[in-house]
Amino acid sequence: MGIRLDAGSAYPGAKISPFFDSLLVKVTAWGRTLPGAAQRLHRALREFRIRGVKTNIGFLLNLLMDDTFRQGEATVDFIKQRPQLLDPPGWRDRGTKMLKYLAEVIVNQNPDVQKQDPSMVFLQPIVPEVDALAGFPKGQKDRLQELGREKFIDWLKKEEKVQFTDTTFRDAHQSLLATRMRTFDMMKVARPFAQQHGGDVFSMEVWGGATFDVAMRFLKEDPWKRLEELRAAMPNVLLQMLLRGSNAVGYAAYPDNLIEAFIEEAAETGIDVFRIFDSLNWVEAMRTSIRTVVKRTNALAEACICYTGDITDPTRAKYNLQYYLDLARRLEDEGAHILAIKDMAGLLKPAAATELIGQLKHTIDLPIHLHTHDTASIQSATYLKAIEAGVDIVDVAISSLSGLTSQPNFNALAGVLQGHERGPDIDIASLNAFSTYWEAIRRYYYPFETELRSGTAEVYQHEIPGGQYSNLRPQARGLGLEDKFEVIKENYKIANDLFGDIIKVTPSSKVVGDMAMFMTSNGLSKEDVLERGHTLDFPDSVKALMRGDLGQPMGGFPEPIQKMILKEEKPYTERPNAHMAPVDFAKEIAAFKQSFRNDLERRDYLSYALYPKVYEDF
Repeated sequence: MGIRLDAGSAYPGAKISPFFDSLLVKVTAWGRTLPGAAQRLHRALREFRIRGVKTNIGFLLNLLMDDTFRQGEATVDFIKQRPQLLDPPGWRDRGTKMLKYLAEVIVNQNPDVQKQDPSMVFLQPIVPEVDALAGFPKGQKDRLQELGREKFIDWLKKEEKVQFTDTTFRDAHQSLLATRMRTFDMMKVARPFAQQHGGDVFSMEVWGGATFDVAMRFLKEDPWKRLEELRAAMPNVLLQMLLRGSNAVGYAAYPDNLIEAFIEEAAETGIDVFRIFDSLNWVEAMRTSIRTVVKRTNALAEACICYTGDITDPTRAKYNLQYYLDLARRLEDEGAHILAIKDMAGLLKPAAATELIGQLKHTIDLPIHLHTHDTASIQSATYLKAIEAGVDIVDVAISSLSGLTSQPNFNALAGVLQGHERGPDIDIASLNAFSTYWEAIRRYYYPFETELRSGTAEVYQHEIPGGQYSNLRPQARGLGLEDKFEVIKENYKIANDLFGDIIKVTPSSKVVGDMAMFMTSNGLSKEDVLERGHTLDFPDSVKALMRGDLGQPMGGFPEPIQKMILKEEKPYTERPNAHMAPVDFAKEIAAFKQSFRNDLERRDYLSYALYPKVYEDF
């Protein structure tokens, strides 16, 4: 009502000259008042979809919202005095993007979905019933705000009951479903879970790792928006993220002040616990992140020791018990609030957990948080031994998204600990109801399912991290090497040995994987690499590792291998960040807005700075 359209010179196939009558359509609006007519016209113009030619719609939308114009007080110099009226609005063009996406998928299928099962039967996901008016139980977020950081850590050290971090919203689906979980599916149960179990968990891991990259690259979602929405839905729960030290949530080193800005923005948006690690256990690369969390936020700095090898095996002398104890002392000296043991491949055996946790408890005065992957299917036993040894927090996943390359089963572990002196009182039936929801949701992501169907003791030989193992076979398939997957796993072990037995976690694990693929695709044995290495053109990621771009491993890289890979290029041993000039945020953000949209925020720039090409496509 109140809108009239008169056709101009536009019709299918028409060529519209910019030098003559370029009128596409005339829109007339009327109303009882000028503001009312302007509002109607504003809505009508917003509903137009014109592509391929420039229009004056942006100017008209700005004009119709101007107070002076709406009051009927515009004069001859009105536009001249308001040049901002000519600034185009921040078009997002979501309708066209959606149309193009649907057309592409219908015609050419989704390039990321390599397999489809027409016989798959999908279940209706049922969100557990929770009284929406019941409010939230007191959670650890409330306790942190009430006590402050220091007293909160004191409480955690004295607490008898073991605490749980739920990884369902991050590492669980990253490890089992290639990180493809949509925010939409999380948000359906985020608030109900916080209302029902917000008092049962230490934290919810919701961000970091590959989720930042995948959200933009594949899901076309804003990762900051996800965090913002989860924060609002779970106000009583500590939200946790994984931070790759000097790599932030990327795969390369970044200037220190960019890392600092990212941490500050993440804390402001909703992160309460920063799990900080370095892919080579290099404390130098974690220092900036730890200190930024401690000094410039109110969040908790959880510093990691990444576990590899086997401290109970005397033949594996490089990463022995003393190595981990010394590393833990250094991280405590850096100011960490919590020490995390990040067992990314599920190598920590029950007996080793007893010894490691017990000795750490006598060595440092920090709460200890244990993270593992259940690739060998025995990590619940490791957790039970760790709990007996005094571990403070363990990582678990809701049962239908647990096990294998994910974390041990939350529901089962909570059930086993009923009646245990350190066992918390958790409503298992309610947990099972949430598991039923995720079981139905999981079917929708079947094209991305991990292809590991049972636990495997092979992990103790090749030491492939859980998250990487899930992606390795699809990568091999993409390179035409699926029939040589067993060779790839063997070459992974060989590549690790060639590199000097390094810590393997993103991004260092990716380099070992790249080397394994390189050896397999070229039919190279270990002897071939050693004898012909000076003639080989190694992958860029391998050169970057040996150059020092990812930092320094304990004892350095084997010098002959390093020289063979780098040829005449010189490596360096200082921090990669030390070579980088600080970001001039005022200048860079201004240029960023000019390239994209004026209404974008600082956090949008941070996404771009970490993933330029991915952000451009996003």
